[in-house]
Amino acid sequence: QVTLVESGGGLVQAGGSLRLSCAASGIIFSSNPIAWHRQAPGNQRELVAFISSGGTTSYADSVKGRFTISRDNAKNTVYLQMNSLKPEDTAVYYCKSFQYWGQGTRVTVSS
Repeated sequence: QVTLVESGGGLVQAGGSLRLSCAASGIIFSSNPIAWHRQAPGNQRELVAFISSGGTTSYADSVKGRFTISRDNAKNTVYLQMNSLKPEDTAVYYCKSFQYWGQGTRVTVSS
């Protein structure tokens, strides 16, 4: 079975940085596209970043230039490096591959 587990969330000040991790079992990340989504209270879940099986990346306009998605094939793990964080980045962040979702990790950015 496929399991995705996010970690690395927490409380940070505006302007700070945080790196989220998504560790997978039952699926090979190097062969699959991976995405990070987020959902804030009262908002729809939105796509934040995407990396294809070939390594091509794409970002939402709201995070472009601040967030970076990457993967470590040896560890079967994907990352979301978040820099210059803003209060509006506050949300629960989820990783996803095909129809599989993780449980999410909460990020809170204080002003």
